[in-house]
This record gives sequence, structure tokens and C-alpha cells, in this order.
Amino acid sequence: MNAPLIDPFQRAISYLRVSVTDRCDFRCVYCMAENMQFLPKKELLTLEELDRMCSTFVGLGVRKLRITGGEPLVRRDIMTFFRSMGRHLESGDLDEVTLTTNGSQLHRFADDLYAAGVRRVNISLDTLDEEKFARVTRWGRLPQVIKGIDAAQRAGLRVKINTVALKGFNEDELFELVEWCAARDMDLTFIEVMPMGDLGNEDRVGQYWSLKDLRAQLATRYTLTDSAKRTGGPARYAKVVETGQDIGFITPLTHNFCESCNRVRLTCTGELYMCLGQEDMADLRAPLRASADDRVLEEAIRAAISLKPKGHDFDYSRQEAGGQMTRHMSHTGG
Repeated sequence: MNAPLIDPFQRAISYLRVSVTDRCDFRCVYCMAENMQFLPKKELLTLEELDRMCSTFVGLGVRKLRITGGEPLVRRDIMTFFRSMGRHLESGDLDEVTLTTNGSQLHRFADDLYAAGVRRVNISLDTLDEEKFARVTRWGRLPQVIKGIDAAQRAGLRVKINTVALKGFNEDELFELVEWCAARDMDLTFIEVMPMGDLGNEDRVGQYWSLKDLRAQLATRYTLTDSAKRTGGPARYAKVVETGQDIGFITPLTHNFCESCNRVRLTCTGELYMCLGQEDMADLRAPLRASADDRVLEEAIRAAISLKPKGHDFDYSRQEAGGQMTRHMSHTGG
């Protein structure tokens, strides 16, 4: 059972994204509906079950864990889980544990995260304008997030800003975002909006801002040189000569990255999605709870990886949201 996890297309699975809750204190327009119906707490994996699940993946060759949600830091006692994962960092079985967060709770947890072994956090931030921030997050407040960024940097965490490129929303802030991140010594990654979830009146095609076009706009002011930098995920980086920072581009639509996909996603209820852009999933909660013998769970994980598809079907080229997923981004993990 020590053989690595290899999918049908000979891709080694070394990266597990783990959603620890579907709940969030924001309601971002591209992520979830304003009046979300959250899962009953009894359906969620306990923190102990999340530990056992992640530890089994680590035993099968996963080297990187990214903790997501919802907003992971709103889950009660979540630091217990981070501290527990720290043992795999200390043993060398895991290279890193990272966090994707909206930043709202970082001022409370930044020091504890660093003490638990976390060294990098990704913070979702789509605008530096307070009114626009309140509009895109519905419930969020920008000063609270800035307070969290301040706390993270004081604690020694390396901060990367993730910005969803939204046509007609943050196009006019492109250079401001780059220069604000550079001044704070933070890298920046832009993400194309994906057709995830039935969000009522949200127009996915209308929101879509191609990162090919975004990069061309950046090049009118800055010198961009392609970088060999990789952080284990789908981003491809360019160095901004004038500022020295790295800018990442996550392009599921413009240029999908499926051929090198090394990731699977575990939801807070134990569903394993082998691809963000496909509906197929495997239930790992049942084998986890069926037996105290980890071999049962290991066999279920291997069976799931054997079904990993070649890639997603996201497509806006025909002016419609091709490959639309019915589940919200917050269900699978942001």
C-alpha cells in the first residue's frame, strides 16, 4: 500500500485541498448565494476524522495540504486541527500546510497558525475600494481584512493575494492592486472566474475577464518575464521587472492546466472530487466510518484516484457558461 497515488493519465497526486467547513462570514457573488443553506453540522467530518483522513493521504504520498472552506477560520477549534497536522511537517512526511482565507479572522489566528507550522497564506481580495468590497462580498468589510493582512505579516506568514478578475468590476484597479501588493512585499495571483454554482442573476460570461487580456494590459506599463517559479498549484508566474514581485495567472478558461494536475479536493463531508470542473466524486466518509482499519480507507482513496478524469470542460467561447457546475465553489473548497 506504499505505492504513490497515480491517476489514469500518469499524474502523481501530491496535493490535497481540504475544505474544513462550507460556512463563511462573507457571501462573495462568484462563490455562493446570498441566502445559503449550509450543511447540518452532523454531516461534517469531525476534526478527528479530518485528521485521520488527511494523515491517510499523507501516508499515500501527498506532500502538500491546503486548508480551505468556506472560510476555514470560522470553524470552531480549527487550530486543534492545524496543530495536529504539524506533526507531519515535523516528521518530514509533509512539505507544507497552507491556508486559503478571506482574511476576516486572521487578526485572531495569525500567531497560532505560524506556531502550528503554517508559513504561507493566500488571502482572497478582489478590490481595494471599500464600497466595492462590501458589494462583491455582500457581508465583508475591507478594514477587517487589512487588519488580518497586517497581523499575518507581523506573525511572519508569507502573504499572497488572490484576485478574481471580474470584467467591469476591478479592471480599473489592475495597476493599483499590483503596486499595493508590491509596496507590501506580497505576491499577487489573478484567477479567471469559473462557472461554479447556480447563482441566480450572476452572469458568468459577462463577468469573465480573460487573463490573456489582463496580462496584455499589464504589459503596457510593466516588463513581464516568464518565471519558472511553482508553488505546487495551477498558477503560472511572471516576474514584474519594475517591482520585483511575482504575479501568478490561474487560467482554467484561457489555457487550462489539466495536463499537469496533481490535485484532488476533499469536502468537509468527506466527498473527494478528483476534478474541480466535473461532478464525479467518491464518498470517503463511509469507508472512514465503516472501519478503524486505515486499509479500507486507503483502498477507497486508490479507487477514487483511478477515476480521475483528464480535465474539466469549462468554456465561455460560445458566449455561454459551458461546463457549468451545479455545486457552489464553497462546497468543493475555494
